[in-house]
Amino acid sequence: MTGITTMRTLALILVNAVLAFSSRAEAPASFQPLFNGKDLRGWEGNTSLWSVQNGVIDGRTRANAPISTNTFLIWKGAPLKNFELRATFRFLDNNEQRTANSGIQYRSKVLDASGWVVGGYQGDMDAAGRYVGMLYEERGRGILAKPGERVRLLPGEGNKPKIEVIGNAAPKAAVEAAFDRDGWNELIIVANGNHLRHILNGVVTADVIDDDPAKASTEGILALQLHKGPPMHVQFKDILLRRLP
Repeated sequence: MTGITTMRTLALILVNAVLAFSSRAEAPASFQPLFNGKDLRGWEGNTSLWSVQNGVIDGRTRANAPISTNTFLIWKGAPLKNFELRATFRFLDNNEQRTANSGIQYRSKVLDASGWVVGGYQGDMDAAGRYVGMLYEERGRGILAKPGERVRLLPGEGNKPKIEVIGNAAPKAAVEAAFDRDGWNELIIVANGNHLRHILNGVVTADVIDDDPAKASTEGILALQLHKGPPMHVQFKDILLRRLP
């Protein structure tokens, strides 16, 4: 009886190990994992706000310690030029208004290293799904492409760009339906020259040609955002990078 019990126990351990291994995302060929699933090695930010919980990056603000400005977890790898980035995210413990807001910065710049403040292109995301997948320029030109838009950006006045909407990357209803408000979502960002694309769960949510040579960014850092305001909680995992020629 003891031998049978031991064999069953070993079999159960083996099955659990296989399931645990299979649940981890394997990096496709030519993609580089940017997060090791254990700690924040290779990243830099406010460790009172960012941590690793149960194998995922956890970003959280609290009512008893509000932040006065948006802050970021900055990847310390080489600057990004042309690339494809894949990342999975979700919002947790949100309030009834679902005000949580986050994003993935790319080709961006550090504006204040002491406060981990960043500016530049952002793949936007929010718990309510109003802005998820759109292109926003943090501390710059603002909203550059609303969810589902295909646009061309032209020189404007100051930080107010001239936005030429040239079509729909996807119908608004398709963008809204693609977002899982209570589960994990995958955002893919492809930047190749001045062509920028965001893809949420297989649906193109922004397709942009940035033809403003004075404002367009061709190179910069990668970072994850925590937004100021009411308490919020966001998580990231399976962050994969493939550099393009």
